[in-house]
Amino acid sequence: KTFKLFCDGKTTGVFQFESAGMRDILCRLQPSRFEDLIALNALYRPGPIQGGMIDDFIDRRHGKVKIKYEVPELEEILKETYGVIVYQEQVMQIASLLGGFSLGEADLLRRAMGKKKKTVMKSQRQKFLDGCKMRGTESKKARRIFELMEQFAGYGFNKSHSTAYALLAYQTAYLKSHYPVQFMAAQLTSEVSNTDKIVKHLAECREMQIRVLPPDINGSDLNFLATGSDIKFGLAAIRNVGGSAIGSILHSRDEIKRFSGLYEFCEKVDLRAVNKRVLESLIKSGAFDSLGHSRKSLVEILDRSIENGQKTQRDRLSGQKGLFLESGTASANGSDEDVPDRGEWPDRERWAYEKEALGYYVTGHPLQDFSRELKKFSKFTTADISEDTCGREISIGGMITGLRELRTRKGDSMATCRLEDLTGTLEVLIWPNAYAQNRSLIENDIPVLIRGRCETDTKGEVRLLCSEILHLDSLWEKAVSKASIQISLPTLDPNKISQLRSVLSEFEGQCPLEFILSKAQDYRVRVLPGEQFLVNPGPAFIAAVEEIFGENSVSLYTES
Repeated sequence: KTFKLFCDGKTTGVFQFESAGMRDILCRLQPSRFEDLIALNALYRPGPIQGGMIDDFIDRRHGKVKIKYEVPELEEILKETYGVIVYQEQVMQIASLLGGFSLGEADLLRRAMGKKKKTVMKSQRQKFLDGCKMRGTESKKARRIFELMEQFAGYGFNKSHSTAYALLAYQTAYLKSHYPVQFMAAQLTSEVSNTDKIVKHLAECREMQIRVLPPDINGSDLNFLATGSDIKFGLAAIRNVGGSAIGSILHSRDEIKRFSGLYEFCEKVDLRAVNKRVLESLIKSGAFDSLGHSRKSLVEILDRSIENGQKTQRDRLSGQKGLFLESGTASANGSDEDVPDRGEWPDRERWAYEKEALGYYVTGHPLQDFSRELKKFSKFTTADISEDTCGREISIGGMITGLRELRTRKGDSMATCRLEDLTGTLEVLIWPNAYAQNRSLIENDIPVLIRGRCETDTKGEVRLLCSEILHLDSLWEKAVSKASIQISLPTLDPNKISQLRSVLSEFEGQCPLEFILSKAQDYRVRVLPGEQFLVNPGPAFIAAVEEIFGENSVSLYTES
């Protein structure tokens, strides 16, 4: 199960193996033994990546490149890395075995190679060749071996270091594959103060089909809690709810087992710690949802509940009992059984309050309404963005958050923001020209498609340099004049073709159409049906075609 997780590239949260580039390499390599993990840790660095060593390693692993050894003795040293010199220790072993170097001398050679000390290298080279000659290795092969050592030494990594990392990675992956709910609960708890990481882990939970339930005053603990196949939000993750407030809530809950409603809650907890601001955050986060009243209704009775709670606590301290107080859940000021039903906030407003309280969306997301737009126009998610995408022009959809307007030295307006989608967030830099052209669309919580180029900043973090912003609502309208539609036809069944003809008639428009005819891998034919088949490529059209020929049968390409 652990190696399957590696082979599937599902290593988000796994030590050293969670970047998009590394996940891609795992899928290509299909590691089946611990030594493969050690090698990948050593190879996934700028030098080996740019030098093509990873591709060579993978091709040798799968038999696409024949593994050759200059002399049979090298097989003992290089077999585990498929004939590629990956580790500094291998350079030392070769120098010792073939050249007769002591391990101390071999270490000096390794350092000289790594730092490219030419004068030292010249003497070391002759010493190695002489040692090889004494041990029966012909001079031509000895020179070739030294050149290989010299070539790879600049890329070589310390195997002992890489092994320690690989061990931690394997242990982390073991926990994720065997105890996924507990593992993700621990991940969320460990990053509770890092909004970007929490968003990323919530997306991973969705991918793993683990439900993350909103906080619950009757079920949540301080931290995220694994409960069966679900995770309950930790109270510590709610904004404005500090340690003393959580302590009071948990202490009161331990005494009565369960809060029956907001009135009783305000009577039992310490309202000096659990003040109005804390209570608003609890309600907006969904912590009172399990009590059966809408969030909107509870906010409307909040002041009365607090007033009732304060009076009850004052009476309790003075030893009095109100004339109408029969139990801890009723008073002259209100009752948990008599909360007026004010309905619920609209989804977007409820989600906005939820994000205000938690820092991220949990029970829903505004981008859910734009799933088709994101699928057809955005080829990337924030989880896909890594060093590998640097230098590339991409289109990516999401919500603008954390917008900040800045001024250049010339006084021109520009901005930075974060783009949040269902998988995480990405920093976006909007230079003055792009800011001036797209200013009307640059607001917090606006769903947009941003086009631009990826680059790394001074800290090595990947960000997007924005060149264009489009509102997700307007994409289909823009597509009418800028798109071509491809429909894959896996079958020419007359009934399905007849249904397709009806759909094309219903959605006449201005976009040209192409048909792709295919039969497994045998053939693939592109058919251009002509101007009599121009369509309007909206969501309804795509849904109608995909109902006939299956999901992803329609592809839409827009001009960049």
